[in-house]
Amino acid sequence: MECPSLAIFLLLLVLVAPINHHHPYFSIVVVSSPAADTDSLNRTSFPTGFVFGAASSAYQYEGAANVDGRGPSIWDTFTNKYPGRIDDGSNGDRGVDFYFRYKEDVKLVKDMNMDAFRISISWSRVLPAGRISGGVNEKGIMFYHRLIDELLSNGIEPFVTILHLDLPQALEEEYGGFLSPLIVDDYRGFAELCFREYGGKVKKWITINEPWTMSSYGYDEGIFAPGRCSQWVNPACEAGDSATEPYIVSHHALLSHASAVNLYRQKFQQWQNGEIGIALNCFWMVPYSDSIVDQAAARRAVDFMFGWHMEPITYGRYPKSMEANVGERLPKFTKEQSSNLIGSYDFVGINYYTTFYAIHNSIGSKSGLRYKTDSLAEWRCKMLNESVGCGQGASFWLNVYPEGIRDLMNHLKHKYNNPPVYITENGIATTNLWCSSILCQVCLNEYINFMVVGLDEVTQGITMEESLQNPDRTQYIKAHLHQLQKAI
Repeated sequence: MECPSLAIFLLLLVLVAPINHHHPYFSIVVVSSPAADTDSLNRTSFPTGFVFGAASSAYQYEGAANVDGRGPSIWDTFTNKYPGRIDDGSNGDRGVDFYFRYKEDVKLVKDMNMDAFRISISWSRVLPAGRISGGVNEKGIMFYHRLIDELLSNGIEPFVTILHLDLPQALEEEYGGFLSPLIVDDYRGFAELCFREYGGKVKKWITINEPWTMSSYGYDEGIFAPGRCSQWVNPACEAGDSATEPYIVSHHALLSHASAVNLYRQKFQQWQNGEIGIALNCFWMVPYSDSIVDQAAARRAVDFMFGWHMEPITYGRYPKSMEANVGERLPKFTKEQSSNLIGSYDFVGINYYTTFYAIHNSIGSKSGLRYKTDSLAEWRCKMLNESVGCGQGASFWLNVYPEGIRDLMNHLKHKYNNPPVYITENGIATTNLWCSSILCQVCLNEYINFMVVGLDEVTQGITMEESLQNPDRTQYIKAHLHQLQKAI
């Protein structure tokens, strides 16, 4: 199968320091993996310029929530006000202590011969009130200078995400955050501060991480901050509308993205010589059957998850399937907005973990309108005759399907003009009974001369060496690298 020519891949997997604290978002995953011809993989299997790295995000890692002038984000409010809405009641107040121990983590990255490290900037750490007029926190500004300098001095390229889900609580309270068009100017102001402060050192910028996650989980299901949805969807939601708010939030996220990209290109890119893009996540979708309706359902499911944000930045419009199914609830772009969106990236970051089956569902939800059922495509983990699907191990959502990453690359090539791509997230974590939080390291295999870290498990009663040898984790990474190698 012909696949896109990818200038560079960046395999970014979760890395955390060995601190005994809980992960604020997800349970950990155990998966078994399909057989693949992967034992011969090594660094020479990939072209010059293929980048291996690890990833972090500010709220999940930094901790120091109330230190050195940082203001609260919506995730601080969500986890502290509603601890029952997090599986183990944990929060990011301390995270993995990255704010104080970042040099140790940078050393880990260097010792593993990695090329890059993805970080995000806590908006409320540098702008506690959300905008420059509310005051710039110089201690926050200097923390990221020190972190970026530490990476560069160790030969590690920083990939910097401007917004990774952690909107300042001040803007949420003032006007509803991404529910309001006012967010566009405030986000652009934050992005400009980042470009001005760090652009001389940072050459890879990501505007927003996973707008789908922000909109779907935050405003349709209400399971992520700020925890809004229709109450019939999730009784824990105190406010929200799952039929309209996800679309409004993504609309404003796209406009914010385009505004920041245009600003960067006009004022900074020429002399800073950097690149800018966006990180989109996608679960690949396989038709549940060979029927025409299930094949169409799989296409719609991908449109509603991936095309929702990829189509506007490529063609300046939403997918036709979304226009048809959502109707007047889907916001419209003006001609100027559409023009600004088209081509608003130098690269596209892809976060891929898993694949689902899609089956046609002609009635949507019987209870009411909502984003999740607007596609008229139901996600299934397995076929009726399959014994293994999602929930392999501790996970409720991950099904191992390495071929999905290659299928997604083909989709990008044929539908979206073959953009430059970085794989900004891909990985697996495993649960050990002895673990109480997250730090897992992924050893790719004995033939690869470095380790890719995928990490989520602070071990208690289990050695780091034992953690590294987990066969499920190793094989997952091997299999996905094998598919990437085939896609080049």
